[in-house]
Amino acid sequence: MLSTVLHKSFESAANQLLGFFFPSFCTACKTKLAATEKCVCQSCISKIQIADSERIEREYHRKFSHNNIISAFQSAFVFEKDKELQDILHALKYNNKFLVGKFLGELIASQVGEQVKTWNADMIIPVPLHSLKKAERGYNQAELICKGISKVLFIPTKPNVLKRSRYTLSQTTMTLEERKENVHKAFVLRKKRKITGKRIIIVDDVLTTGATITECARVLKENGAEEVYALSVAIAD
Repeated sequence: MLSTVLHKSFESAANQLLGFFFPSFCTACKTKLAATEKCVCQSCISKIQIADSERIEREYHRKFSHNNIISAFQSAFVFEKDKELQDILHALKYNNKFLVGKFLGELIASQVGEQVKTWNADMIIPVPLHSLKKAERGYNQAELICKGISKVLFIPTKPNVLKRSRYTLSQTTMTLEERKENVHKAFVLRKKRKITGKRIIIVDDVLTTGATITECARVLKENGAEEVYALSVAIAD
């Protein structure tokens, strides 16, 4: 017991000393973080719009209810252009801010964890990147987010269940139908990955039309998954 207390005290002192010589700055506004803050300052977090239950229900019906593939959906925030969350996600995807991914995952879990627990999921799967895109970026941001969720909710992350079998174009300016066509048959189940009868959560950073997650879920359901759920950091209008 004493050794544990001493270890934690030493770790806390070491972190404070490290923070003094190598201060951390907010990913969004670049101000110095307080000792109790991680990756993003509390001021910036407070400015991010929360996705309330009414919005979630409305968006589920708009994006998923018609195809009977996604059983339920949750998202922590609303994506707003040129705001704090966009800066945070941009840093994660393009500036090698690995810790931001896990931080966002933990934030999601604290925001919507109680709802997610009711799904009784067996595993969490990130939307996969194509091998060329992953090699270019060096990592899959959705996988980092999954690890943060797993840390809090104790649901294992399984990043190698799905594979993106063909390279797809950026969907930023595409319509819903174009997005559906773009991701059609873009994912396959990896060999010897048993998902029969499993309840699975698919995670992405921002959900816009739901086309990508729906295509991932279709592959999982066709290969025996019992239920598939969708979870994202944010939802875009």
